[in-house]
Amino acid sequence: MHRLSNPGKIPLELIEVQVGSYTGEDDIIRVEDIYGR
Repeated sequence: MHRLSNPGKIPLELIEVQVGSYTGEDDIIRVEDIYGR
């Protein structure tokens, strides 16, 4: 599990990279999502 925040004043730019034979997003399990997604 991981979570990311940016307490700084400079906007954060994040690049996500997936590798492997399957790169879909339907295998994501969200745990205690404070944003209600």
